Amino acid sequence: MTVFSSPRRPAQVALALATAVGIAVAATGCGAGHGTEDADVAASPAASTEQPAAPSPEDAQPGQCGGATIDDAAPVTRSTEILIDAPLDVVWDVQTDVEAWDEWQDAVLTVKRLDDGDFDADSRFEWTTPVPESDFAPADTLVITSGVQELEPGKCVLWEGPAIGEAIQIDRGVHLWTFTETDEGTLVHTEESWDADILAALEGPDHDAVAGMLGGGLDIWLEALKTKAETI
Repeated sequence: MTVFSSPRRPAQVALALATAVGIAVAATGCGAGHGTEDADVAASPAASTEQPAAPSPEDAQPGQCGGATIDDAAPVTRSTEILIDAPLDVVWDVQTDVEAWDEWQDAVLTVKRLDDGDFDADSRFEWTTPVPESDFAPADTLVITSGVQELEPGKCVLWEGPAIGEAIQIDRGVHLWTFTETDEGTLVHTEESWDADILAALEGPDHDAVAGMLGGGLDIWLEALKTKAETI
């Protein structure tokens, strides 16, 4: 993804972006992805507090859907997973009923399908998420257009797409979800990649902070999915 329209130094812009839209991009395939470059970032709450525990993000294995996965070469990638005490079909239906996201995800303001029929490998949807005001940027609203690239019903889905606001523009993010039935419930694993020149310039603590923000957004999404699915 590419971020434009800011005179701030790269680290400030990237951290502002991650803080503001970590949850949103965590949902977009534009909205974390896996990658050894993020191994020094602390394990996310969603992966570290569930028992029986799913592997931490650092230990989680990369996944695929229809032979496709996130952009492993992207500057920032992240992964996490959570065990949900609900049947796989319930978890799958909640996550893929994108038109109802705003009912259980605080980060989603509006959402609409851009195609008709069942949610499938050709589905597209548009949704909006708020970007709160920060020291680095004014309040904004991102309009995210996500297109499904791969889908295996009840098993996995991969989507990607841009997010566009007045001050922030994200050219591309890729998001993979996999669903596995276990004796304890449904294991949901998610990976995401962010690609932008501004992110490629980050090193050390700045890079780790952005990766951590992305991972945190994914954890929040998974916790909300868990709460919703376990109450059905």
